[in-house]
Amino acid sequence: MNGKEKQNKNVLSWLVGQWKNNSLFSIGLVLLFMVVLQTLALNYSACGSFGECVELWIRNFTNVLRNNAGIGIISLGMTFVIISGGIDLAVGSTLVAVGAVMMVIMDANTIGTLSRFGITGVPAYLIAIAVGILVGLVLGGFTGSLASWGMIPPFIVTLGTQKIFRSVTQHFMQSVNPKVPAPFCKLANVEIGGYMILPIVYWIITAVILYIVAQKTVFGRQVYAVGSNERTARLSGVNVNKVKCKVYILMGFLVALTATLTIARIGSMDYANAGAGYELDAIASVVVGGTSFSGGKGSIQGTVMGVMTIAIMNNLLNLWGVPPFLREAFKGAIIIIAVLLQKKEKA
Repeated sequence: MNGKEKQNKNVLSWLVGQWKNNSLFSIGLVLLFMVVLQTLALNYSACGSFGECVELWIRNFTNVLRNNAGIGIISLGMTFVIISGGIDLAVGSTLVAVGAVMMVIMDANTIGTLSRFGITGVPAYLIAIAVGILVGLVLGGFTGSLASWGMIPPFIVTLGTQKIFRSVTQHFMQSVNPKVPAPFCKLANVEIGGYMILPIVYWIITAVILYIVAQKTVFGRQVYAVGSNERTARLSGVNVNKVKCKVYILMGFLVALTATLTIARIGSMDYANAGAGYELDAIASVVVGGTSFSGGKGSIQGTVMGVMTIAIMNNLLNLWGVPPFLREAFKGAIIIIAVLLQKKEKA
């Protein structure tokens, strides 16, 4: 074997090793592959120049990220939940409940809570956002308390709260039709450089903050410790129940942010369908990003790449004309494959 062949073999061995042992490396390659496929799948026939083709690619990529920024923010919270050994199936229903409260508060018509007292405009928006965040924290704390001190399995707790939050919201909102004031929608729809990228900016800022929380704070280290070995964490002096509850409170806060973003971006909310499937999208993104379903392992940066991978995959399926219902099958298959690969790594 000459020197060149030996060098190629070493490079191949390094690549295989990185693929098996470095989840960020593997998801990065998958994401790069998806971006290449997306680039090839776009229809450039209408482009008159190379610059127009680049503009088409940038606009398509920006729209994909913008439409998935809400899922991206929720996935960041789901990362903490799964690392701690839990699960949250109620994120979509929580989003609907928070969104309904915010819309009723800020509505400028007769049904608006604040408009009755003459409070409208920016003050009303700020109050609505603050109350929405408070509701998200309360709902998250309620779920976390049941999953920690109540010692009910997170799957059961969040399956129950999923049904409770959405059905109660639908009951109280069935005869109410609040309107989102147009100025409020500027929170998500203002153009910067010709692109509406504010949702992406919010997502990136949130990801950076939570990366710091996960890597540099006591709370972040405790979340990993609880997910790795709950008994050992408790013997080490960690208040396991408190950490678990805080994780769900964080999830509630992030869902409230997403509800604010959703209302501002769309200008309305469908209480029956809004947020439906968000839990599957978030779980798929987190697991694809390398977070272990058994807890104790995962990263914010991996989740961000997982969200982008799933988002681009959905865009590709749309470009290729795959029926919408079959796209959900792809997400389900991705979750199964990702978990199987994690089990193979441990074997």
